[in-house]
Amino acid sequence: MTPAPLAARLGVPSGPLFFPVTPYGPDGSVDLDVFRAHVRRGVEAGAAAVFACCGTGEFHALTPEEFSACVRAAVEAVEGRVPVVAGAGYGTALAVRYARLAQEAGADGLLAMPPYLVIAGQEGLLRHYRELAAATDLPVVVYQRDNAVFTPETVVALARTEGIIGLKDGLGDLDLMQRIVSAVRTEAPGDFLYFNGLPTAEQTQLAYRALGITLYSSAVFCFAPEIALAFHRALNSGDDDLANRLLDGFYRPFVELRAQGRGYAVSLVKAGVRLRGLDVGEVRPPLHEPAEDHVKQLAQVIERGYALLEEER
Repeated sequence: MTPAPLAARLGVPSGPLFFPVTPYGPDGSVDLDVFRAHVRRGVEAGAAAVFACCGTGEFHALTPEEFSACVRAAVEAVEGRVPVVAGAGYGTALAVRYARLAQEAGADGLLAMPPYLVIAGQEGLLRHYRELAAATDLPVVVYQRDNAVFTPETVVALARTEGIIGLKDGLGDLDLMQRIVSAVRTEAPGDFLYFNGLPTAEQTQLAYRALGITLYSSAVFCFAPEIALAFHRALNSGDDDLANRLLDGFYRPFVELRAQGRGYAVSLVKAGVRLRGLDVGEVRPPLHEPAEDHVKQLAQVIERGYALLEEER
């Protein structure tokens, strides 16, 4: 799939962007059968794209062999219905290796994670992502967060780089994002994509929508797709009343619970998937499982979210 069709498909807000968790069996190994079932359910529920082996999918914890097998399994489960985008990260050499593995496994695009650990200058970051983009034919979305924060000038240079089609923001600096959007619009006009990539992005999506950023990642879709879809439809239809009721009654309590533990942006989501009936196992270290009381609170938050949907019917 060429960059333009992928950009066009992701640019149509037909459904949430699905970031599946990576299931592990009792022995700790990746469970590809459960992973296929998880991906298949997400697509059938209305996902617009599958982002496999990214942050929620514990990219950091997967070996290259496991990564390749998971991406291939996602492609098999999707059966061409929506794009499959795979994570790629670490230093440049390893990022290139993961990118090529993703292409071999049939992925439609890449989400470029921040480079491992180092605090690099803009020149080095630009070189890193340009080398990654040149390594395969896959279109690349660059993930801004942690140690990969860009000036508007650098994003303009990224937008002018062949193969780089978008920026996912996990930083949350709306002033910076407005300046980035403005700079790219005036200096590199085209179909450059922007994503809200903050944890539980629904919590901030009303603000991002005001910047013209309509695409966002949805970890909630992993375990409560009906809630995620209802919120997505409310945003697209301008039903701010329903969006705010879901924010007040479900998303804010979930975000406050997520803030109770480090790594809960992943482990609490995985607990939610288990609560909804799919045994995806536990997270791998260095992440840890949520406290038992927090899982009970999560069950209550999910129940409250579905009750809000019932009230709408």
